[in-house]
Amino acid sequence: MSMGKLIAVGIILLALVGASQSFYRVYETEKAIVLYFGELVREDVAAGLRFKWPVAEEVKKFDSRVLTLDSVPETYYTLEKKPLIVDSFVKWRVTDVGAFYKGTSFDDLRAQRLLQERVNEGLRNQISRRDMAEVISGQRDELMSELRKDLDLVMRESIGVEVLDVRVKKIDLPVEVSSTVYERMNSEREIEARQYRAEGQEQALAIRAKADRDSVVIEAEAYRESELLRGDGDAKAAEVYALAFNKDPEFYEFYRSINAYSEVFNNKGDLLVLDPSSEFFKYLRDGSVKK
Repeated sequence: MSMGKLIAVGIILLALVGASQSFYRVYETEKAIVLYFGELVREDVAAGLRFKWPVAEEVKKFDSRVLTLDSVPETYYTLEKKPLIVDSFVKWRVTDVGAFYKGTSFDDLRAQRLLQERVNEGLRNQISRRDMAEVISGQRDELMSELRKDLDLVMRESIGVEVLDVRVKKIDLPVEVSSTVYERMNSEREIEARQYRAEGQEQALAIRAKADRDSVVIEAEAYRESELLRGDGDAKAAEVYALAFNKDPEFYEFYRSINAYSEVFNNKGDLLVLDPSSEFFKYLRDGSVKK
């Protein structure tokens, strides 16, 4: 091969190598910057096929999608100085590529470490201002909202990261505290149960006493009514007897004698010894009533 052909082949190879180092592609899911001998010259390069000067310029890329930082569970103390083990996660993404490069040098681990430190600090501040009940249930949403806003402001200014969401996955008590808390809660429930049972018994006694009082009153009213009716009946009977006696004294005396016989001989076991000439047998002896 002649010298001219060798030179031509060398030029072609150099051109191919230069072209391969001069063009680069930025995808929609990426953010890119261009460094000129290590100095940042272009930020947030748009997606597509781009040109750079070989050797002099260097391109760095980073994932622009929403990323998740799954935090390591940490122990925090509430307002009452009670320990809680909190497991959380953060949703975040890069919005300012220049600030992110200056703050992390596109080091993913460094970015996560900085974010984790800020999350721990924010959770510590938020939890220390609340008691256990507020952290666990009462104000958890408010706590997360305030933490996200504060964290987003700090991370945007420091490394160009937007914090989209902060969530608590789980809150646990330390093992040495769990049994104590359980025993205390069980004791409180027992006290409440005894109190409810005592109140129930007290109410039952009150209801039973009222029922007894009402029963006595009702029986007294019924007895009074019955006595009034009986008195009215006796009065009317006496009135009828009086009228009958006035009209026919002999018949009235006969009627009373018949009632007396009925009362005396009502029981077959009764034994009565009387003189046959006794006035008691007057109507039995005479056999008739005077007309």
